[in-house]
Amino acid sequence: MPLDALCLHAVVQEVAPLIVNNRIEKVQQPARDEVVLLLRGKRLLINAGANQPRIQLTNLLRDNPSQPPMFCMLLRKYIGGGRITAVDQTPLERVVTLQIEAMDELGERSSYRLILECMGRHSNLILVGQDGRIIECMRRVDFEMSQQRQVLPGLYYELPPRQEKYSPLTVDEETFSQLLHGCDGEKLLDGWLLDTFTAISPLVAREIVFRAYGRTDVRASEEGGRLWAAVSAWQELCQEGQAHLLKKAGKPSDYSYFPITQYGTWMEETVYDSFSQMLDDFYEGREQAERVRQKGQDLMKTATNARDRVRRKIALQEKEYARTQDRDRWRICGELITANLYRMERGGSRLQAENYYEEGCPTIDILLDPRLSPQENAAKYFKQYTKAKTAEKMLAEQLAYGRRELAYLESVVQELQQAEAEQDFNDIRAELTDGGYIRSRSKKQPGFQRTSKPREFRSSSGLRILVGRNNRQNDHLTTKTAGPRDIWLHTQKIHGSHVILCTEGREADEMSLQEAAILAAYFSQGREGSKVPVDYTPVRYVKKPSGARPGMVIYTTYQTIYVTPDSDLVKKLRLS
Repeated sequence: MPLDALCLHAVVQEVAPLIVNNRIEKVQQPARDEVVLLLRGKRLLINAGANQPRIQLTNLLRDNPSQPPMFCMLLRKYIGGGRITAVDQTPLERVVTLQIEAMDELGERSSYRLILECMGRHSNLILVGQDGRIIECMRRVDFEMSQQRQVLPGLYYELPPRQEKYSPLTVDEETFSQLLHGCDGEKLLDGWLLDTFTAISPLVAREIVFRAYGRTDVRASEEGGRLWAAVSAWQELCQEGQAHLLKKAGKPSDYSYFPITQYGTWMEETVYDSFSQMLDDFYEGREQAERVRQKGQDLMKTATNARDRVRRKIALQEKEYARTQDRDRWRICGELITANLYRMERGGSRLQAENYYEEGCPTIDILLDPRLSPQENAAKYFKQYTKAKTAEKMLAEQLAYGRRELAYLESVVQELQQAEAEQDFNDIRAELTDGGYIRSRSKKQPGFQRTSKPREFRSSSGLRILVGRNNRQNDHLTTKTAGPRDIWLHTQKIHGSHVILCTEGREADEMSLQEAAILAAYFSQGREGSKVPVDYTPVRYVKKPSGARPGMVIYTTYQTIYVTPDSDLVKKLRLS
């Protein structure tokens, strides 16, 4: 659900005591719509994106661009080194204000307000000076975009227009009954709650109706006095404000600040001690998909287009290859024409002859070109046979090459889907450029230019586990980094990362091997599956064929283990 005003209130109540009087040590802007304030031992995430606006403490590490955006540099100028003195939420509105004291350009103490407006596609992050004027905002709103309210540097800041609705927390039974009595009888009750009261989300409105009637599609004409009891009980639940995460098929689907019962057994519910931790778990996968969409969109398009082109080419070559398998018929026709030359005349259009290559010598009808002599017709069939024989050999080589290229491109698509940082996209871009899929640019690309490092984990028994981020890194891990006695792991016949279990010269224990296999399954196309087969073998049995594409290896003398990917274990073991 979107972060409604009441859920936002619960988050602010949790976060405020932990950040007030903390100094802002650094300001980062890892993505276009989000800012991270580094406090002492804490990271305060402020997201003003249209799909996931929120404020929370976060434990997730986010990569930052090598050149910070202008808005980030401006925040560093005004509030860097400042102290958060208060955190306030406008009552029943999705607006949170951070009061900050910092030194201005003259070295004098000045007050600023960093205001987050969590309002869907109208979300914004605004820095306001102590005179009430806007210094800068993440999204500028001019007169053409909105005639009611402009958000521009130099203008006085004004709160977003309030909705003319009733407060669901202070309404009494008499007022509630009067409002409901004047409602159209055909209107659904959850829709009426949304239209009448502020700070209620569609999920909450449906839940209130469900608690009253056991279903959500109840019309106002059916109301029998039970709705107020459900609203009254909900008002009490609002005082608790406990984080609840809803999962569907193991994936985060929704969240709330009180128990949700309307889904029954269709969803499992997890209760968290912290709203921030719950929001981290809920948005982690969504942020990953958003990074791929924003930063890897062009790469994904290039890789998928190349993959689909190779697939179409392979399909056509397979049809041509299938036609070459019937070439013996052309040879037989040529030989039968040669054997029957004594009874053929020039200008004939067909020859009926006994096929002595088949049991029983059935009659075969051979088409002839009347413009050619019998000898030339025979030569024509022999030429078709020879051509098909040569084509078979060439097509077999082209098909083998095409299938290797298809496997490589599918591995690139899988890497893009699981890319985590901007450097991952830069590495894959360089890989595709080297492969000729992207035109090389002479101009140096902006962004990260540091050396890419593999993902690093530590098993329960203390052994290092390294996981490649892309094909070129997979190559380096397997052929350069790993020792001959280390264990190499990879999903069987499924595209995924190379995983190295560093044994430090001793035998790997079963627990470490199991955990490394789970990592191999998680960082593969089998992430969403169960009982994923993972092959493992000492690195000395893994070889890279000469001329093979990055990440392509062959291996022998392996064993297979079946594991189920576990995201919680991945987080627990991860070092970097």
